[in-house]
Amino acid sequence: MVRHFQETETIAHRVLLEMLRSRRSLVFWVGFPALMLLLFGLIYAGRGELGPSFDRTAPGILIGAALFFSCLGGPVAVIVGERERGTLRRLLTSPLRPGAYFSGIVAAHIAIALGQAVIVFAIAALFGGRYRGSVALGGLILLLSVCSYVGMGFYFGARFSKRTEDVNGPVAAFGVPLLVLGGTFFPAELLPPFLLKVAYFDPIYHMNAALKPVWAQGAGWSEVGLHVLCLLLFAALALALGTRAYGLMLTRERAS
Repeated sequence: MVRHFQETETIAHRVLLEMLRSRRSLVFWVGFPALMLLLFGLIYAGRGELGPSFDRTAPGILIGAALFFSCLGGPVAVIVGERERGTLRRLLTSPLRPGAYFSGIVAAHIAIALGQAVIVFAIAALFGGRYRGSVALGGLILLLSVCSYVGMGFYFGARFSKRTEDVNGPVAAFGVPLLVLGGTFFPAELLPPFLLKVAYFDPIYHMNAALKPVWAQGAGWSEVGLHVLCLLLFAALALALGTRAYGLMLTRERAS
């Protein structure tokens, strides 16, 4: 167990260090959610108060613009990069356990998500917004959201992405419709009734439906518990699919 945690920490540290060295990725993961929050916060404020506007928009931007692109697209990019640099084969011949590699990627993206959450919270607070709910409940929602995204990212990265050019395809084709249906950029209640029924099967809908009331209204478990449970089920499913796809990828790499 101690060895597993040590290997997990090593992988997480390597992923975060590579991100810090890549100025383009660092600017994108910091600047993109900041710009999106400023844009939508000011749009929804109109001529009204800025504070309530940033209360409403900050959770959706964190779930959609920040975590989606970093925690779903991130694992895809990591796996493709490992393949292109040839480090994946070296990892197979090393004493590193596959489970530690997987959990290291998850841990790295949890750290990235925390950093993005701090950025979004700080910008919202600068314009008068504030977090009103339980920190523990909000943290649980963010953790389940990260696990959902990372699991999906591993699945797409291991199954479909062979080259750098393949990274954006699965993310855009699969993810953008989910963001729209999930109520990331506008309230899901604006959807037509038949699309709203479809949205109930969208994990991003449950992420937003859980985090927005907790953040802006101080809602508790009784108000968002069902959405959190749905998100828990999806996170478990996404991690299971990601783990299986990763295992199959390793089997193919050993056989080739």
